[in-house]
Amino acid sequence: MIKLKIKTGDIVRVIAGDHKGEEGKVLRVDREKNKAIVEGVNMVSKHTKPSAKSPQGGIVKKEASIQISNISLIDPKTKEATRTGVRVEGDKKVRFSKKSNQVL
Repeated sequence: MIKLKIKTGDIVRVIAGDHKGEEGKVLRVDREKNKAIVEGVNMVSKHTKPSAKSPQGGIVKKEASIQISNISLIDPKTKEATRTGVRVEGDKKVRFSKKSNQVL
């Protein structure tokens, strides 16, 4: 398993693929498969059978996972895609933006 630069709750932009340019919040990260689920990006139609939870059944739109390499973190200051670094401030490790040098 490799160390990922993206965490749940980060605001990211898709930098490659069919949904290039779209932005959203990371809902979940799957470290085993190197994928993330981003809010409002890569929407797919899922056909559901009627059940107690949804007695009607039907077609439900939901987010599908997207490869981590195809998304990039958004710098809150410059609103551009940025890479991240880690540094020690005091006794804590913090992530920072390589573009603006600001703590994320």
